[in-house]
Amino acid sequence: MAVNKFTRVIIVITTISAAIMELIDTSIVNVALNNISGNLGATLEDTSWVVTAYAIANVIVIPMTGFLSRYFGRKNYYLTSIIIFTLASYMCGSSSSLWMLVFWRFIQGVGGGALLSVSQGILFDAFDPSEKGKASGMFGMGIVIGPTIGPILGGYIVDNYAWPLIFDINIPFGIVACLLTWKFIDKKENEYNIDRKSIPIDYIGVLSLSAGIGALQYILEKGQSDDWFEDSTIRIMTAIAVAGLAAFIWWELKTKTPIINLRVLKSRNLIGSNVLTFVCGFGLFGSVYLFPLMVQRVMGYTPTESGLSMIPGALVTIMVMPFIGASLGKGVSPMFFVVTGFGLFILHGYTSAQATPDADKWWFMYTQIFRGVGTACLTVPLLSQAVVGLKPQDMPYGISLNNMFRQIGGAFGIAIMNTYSTQRFAVHRSDLVSNLQGNNPLMNERVAGVAQGLISKGVNPIAANAHGAWSNLDYAITRQAQMLAYLDGFLLVSVFFVCTIPFMLLLKIEKMDAETRARVAAEAH
Repeated sequence: MAVNKFTRVIIVITTISAAIMELIDTSIVNVALNNISGNLGATLEDTSWVVTAYAIANVIVIPMTGFLSRYFGRKNYYLTSIIIFTLASYMCGSSSSLWMLVFWRFIQGVGGGALLSVSQGILFDAFDPSEKGKASGMFGMGIVIGPTIGPILGGYIVDNYAWPLIFDINIPFGIVACLLTWKFIDKKENEYNIDRKSIPIDYIGVLSLSAGIGALQYILEKGQSDDWFEDSTIRIMTAIAVAGLAAFIWWELKTKTPIINLRVLKSRNLIGSNVLTFVCGFGLFGSVYLFPLMVQRVMGYTPTESGLSMIPGALVTIMVMPFIGASLGKGVSPMFFVVTGFGLFILHGYTSAQATPDADKWWFMYTQIFRGVGTACLTVPLLSQAVVGLKPQDMPYGISLNNMFRQIGGAFGIAIMNTYSTQRFAVHRSDLVSNLQGNNPLMNERVAGVAQGLISKGVNPIAANAHGAWSNLDYAITRQAQMLAYLDGFLLVSVFFVCTIPFMLLLKIEKMDAETRARVAAEAH
């Protein structure tokens, strides 16, 4: 689709903003759960459904965007999704009860599902074949910046304003995106005379996918808080996930009109890109989940301070991604960037695991830069290589699957980091406590010193010796155990990337020939 420079700029702003807006909402709520819980009079465990409902809806809709775009027309589906997302954002901010908020978060996730895959296809269509690398770099910025900005923006809003603003802030952006989409994004040629009667709906595929992916997302979101397989609901959801996904794969390979054409996975490049995209999602979301917890719980950062500490990673990503996209367009091998990205992520996890409770913001800046550049090096080439070798009519399915694997990778990353850090905290606390011996002169000297310090501040001597000093020691042990647990989590990120290095061999680096690139530009998504 040939577009003039002004229209292209508008399309870039619209699609990337929509993608960032969707991704921000996957993480912005995390820092506001305590405030929402207190304001709506709900337990923190129940309030976590605000996150879970959005994630479940999102991960169900994303793989179906290819079919929905074809059935309703890409522009119609995209515009409607933005309207649903914006309206649901308003209703979330206006919610007067927890379960009302959870319901509208689910609807918001349904609308947000199109804002990744469809945005990517529209953006790619606005560029010539020779500029696909540049388009990948631009869209990749949105994918990485969104999860990073979420905690920053959420922390600032929670510290300075009321929690409904984290939803209301979407409204003006959504309205502008609607107007720009309606005015500047054209329908594709085959959208003008869509005969929906000729496009059968794969109801079995929709139901089995919704059950399987929805149950899997529930397990990952609620597993740690519900004690995993000790909980009957988790066991039931596991059975539903296994049965639903098995039925989905069997049916989609059997039916002639699948909602998701799994036959596109015959492409070795798509398989390789999806696996590595899963790994990238695991590392990005897992690291972004661990860092704020560590600096807030152990080092005393406010939500705003923890968010600001992540800015270096976001800034370096903004600077690096266009360079990577341009380099790919000039013929630099994607494998060079993939290897570099793996190396930087391994370095990020390892250096983060060397932190101490006294580490300052400057020390963390380097680890965030490693993560930012590493994510950029993985995201851009994987975006462009995922669709290489696919027929134009198969590209929507390839893009949808690629985005689904990123989201699921992120869900696995958060779930595993949450579980692992909790288990390691228990281990480290037990180890530290076991080393406390009543006849240890150093321990007795420290307890006596703390007691004297409390007495000098006016605390009753009996209370200072009997409770205050030992409470202080317990706090120090808890803080140290938490720190060690989070450091173990960062090290696990490095180990995960090291163990998945062989999967890079699945990525068969290919280049689009001129004819294929032209067809992709004209017809993709």
